[in-house]
Formats: sequence, structure tokens, C-alpha cells
Amino acid sequence: MNLNYKFYKSQNNTQSDSSSHSNNDSKSDPRPLIILHGLFGSSRNWVSIAKSLSKNRDVYALDLRNHGDSPWHDTHSLEDMVEDLREFIEARNLDHPILLGHSMGGLVTMLYALKAEKNEFPPVARIIIQDIAPREYPFDYDKEVESMQLDLSECTSRSDVDEKMKLLVPDPFIRQFLQMNLERKETGGYEWKLNVETIAHSRKMFGNLFRDLDSANISALFLLGGDSGFIQEGDEELIRGFFPKATIHTIPGGNHYIQYTHADEFLHQVDSFLNSQLD
Repeated sequence: MNLNYKFYKSQNNTQSDSSSHSNNDSKSDPRPLIILHGLFGSSRNWVSIAKSLSKNRDVYALDLRNHGDSPWHDTHSLEDMVEDLREFIEARNLDHPILLGHSMGGLVTMLYALKAEKNEFPPVARIIIQDIAPREYPFDYDKEVESMQLDLSECTSRSDVDEKMKLLVPDPFIRQFLQMNLERKETGGYEWKLNVETIAHSRKMFGNLFRDLDSANISALFLLGGDSGFIQEGDEELIRGFFPKATIHTIPGGNHYIQYTHADEFLHQVDSFLNSQLD
């Protein structure tokens, strides 16, 4: 699948084409970075983070299938998205890119890295995972999906849409996040850029695909929200089982969206990891 993406050219003018970097000795690893958003997200959620991280490297912020401006398909699984990522990397001949994945994008990132370790896919240099563990997760998004299936034909403003959605999704932060996928039609009214129907029928997308996979000897940073419900007791042990070189950092008071709520700390940790020597 030909995924849509936003490209942020490295601000370091001394760099050559990022697709050909192979120098492991420089302090600031110049390899390109690929960002994979979470469920209901898109590349537009990562604009400020991507710009900041493009100081020393090229950054690609993807729209995963059925999200943003990427094509819609009638299937939506982690296997699909891992294959889409492989096609993206191969099509651009990206040499050992770095992957940063949030939530659903983090699951895709981990699966890709584990498969690349077995030489099934082009290799990656290191991975950054935001607030997700390598295990099965339930699909607990029925209210969010239902809110995006509401009839919007009578809505004349975004505030009208918000009023309808709040009955199903009371959290204004989550509503605002979802509404980043809302667009006004040329003919008037609003529509969702998300393929809501396919996502609604993909309740098993977070099934356990890690069970039979071996560990990966790759540098990894796991950034977790201290108040997030996505990491449970035993998950850190599970993370280290699959990624023995993992550095795990928990941001106190952080939720599942620490790239927004704790942006400074998030960027500090990512920059420190990217500027560290590869093992």
C-alpha cells in the first residue's frame, strides 16, 4: 500500500542523503526516523514533534492505512500495517531507519523489529515505543467508534459535532483528538478522514502476534505514562523478554498521550536516546 506521509528534511545542512548513512561512530545517529501514530491518529498529530526531531535527521511521519490521507482498505490488522511499513522502507531504500511508534504504531514497530531480527524484513537501527507492551490488547473503543458514526448532516459547525459527540465521549481531550480527523466537505457539512467502518469491524486487530516470536537484540527505548492504563504489572518483564537491551523510562503523571501532555520530557528522553552510541 502506498502510504501517505509528511517529510521533514534534516535541519543539519552538513548531512548527505539520509538514505545512505552507515556511520555508527558519530555521537548523533543521523539515520532517518519513521513515526507511526496510534489508533485514530495521523501524521498531523506529530507535526511539532517531527519538526523538533528533524534537527539532525530526516523524519517521515506516516499515515497508516485507513487513517489520514493514506488509502482505505477493507482489512485493518497489525500484519497489514507491518507489511505496509516494509513496503515503505523498501520503496525508499532507507538504510537502517529508526522507528518511533505510539500505541497501535508501537505494536507495529515492535512486530517489525522482531521480524527484521529474523531477516524477514529490511533491518532497523533502533526503536522507540510509546506506552504499549508486546502483548494482546482488547478493543475498548466502542464509544469512540460510535461517536464517529453519528449522523452529522445537521451539523453546521465543529461545535455542533462536539455537542453530539460528548454524549458518548465525555472527555474533551479525547474528543479533540478524534476531531483532528474531521474535515469540512466542499459541499458543506463534515466527514471523517478515518475509515471508521473498517476499524469498527476490526476488533481483533490487537490480537497476540508476539507469542511465537523470538527476542530482538536491538537498542530500544520504551517511554511509558505513569498514570496510563496501557501498562500493567508484569509488562516491563515482558518488554525485557522481547527486547533485552530495552531502556524503560516512566514519566510520572503521564497518560497515554505523553507526546502532548509531557512534550518537553518526551523530547528530552527521545533526544538523549537518539544521541547515545549504538551498542
